[in-house]
Amino acid sequence: MKISLIITTYNWKEALALSLKSALAQKQKPFEIIVADDGSEKDTAALIRRIAANAPLPIIHSWQEDKGFRLSASRNKAIALATGDYIVLVDGDIVQEEHFISDHVRFARPGYFVQGTRVLLNEKLAREVLREQRLVRLFCAKGVENKKNCIRSGMLANLFSFKSKNTKGVRTCNFAFWRKDAIAVNGFNEEFVGWGREDSEFTARLLNYGLIRRNMKFNGLAYHLYHPMNDRSYLNLNDVILQETLEQKKCWCEKGIDRYLNEKP
Repeated sequence: MKISLIITTYNWKEALALSLKSALAQKQKPFEIIVADDGSEKDTAALIRRIAANAPLPIIHSWQEDKGFRLSASRNKAIALATGDYIVLVDGDIVQEEHFISDHVRFARPGYFVQGTRVLLNEKLAREVLREQRLVRLFCAKGVENKKNCIRSGMLANLFSFKSKNTKGVRTCNFAFWRKDAIAVNGFNEEFVGWGREDSEFTARLLNYGLIRRNMKFNGLAYHLYHPMNDRSYLNLNDVILQETLEQKKCWCEKGIDRYLNEKP
């Protein structure tokens, strides 16, 4: 099973550097890393080239022109480029605990996709972590807002992980799925403009397609660096698209990944 780790980013190279550092320090490394870049400046490209030059695995920079928030298109292009069987998707402000990939591998099952959890770091702690470019000891640290998510335990993961057939609590900052399943529902919906609901709508189509959501607890630890809230001015429009998918039980979106699948890198 080949794992393609996709890391999204936009003009925050300090967070991306730490996210990439944590990915390269995994006990079980992914087959490849693809940075899905929604139009960052040239300094981000320079950072990726520098890290990739000494990396023990391929790091691919998938960049698109900055035309506003186009996260769905950025992710679709990265998934189209991926050569792995299984996609683990994180945001560029996610720092992965060293067993992150191996935990996702343990939870991967045909017919399922996986929703992970995250450890929230407040603004002060996030600044410290970024300054040091490493994770300090976080369990019970001041500045961790949900300390229980710092616990990694196979036994607790077996007891408290659960299946679900709804979109409640979906966050694709720590998310995994089979590449073939993403292609079957045509990937992320590029009708979404601005931040919000593109992850829930993608999840809804996976569920409508017949897949089962698996919620991973106490494994796959992901540390989320604080950042200001995204612009939510398009949220009402995006809610309409999501509601149509839910009501009509759509498995397919018209504007999705299929446009990139035959493109050469």
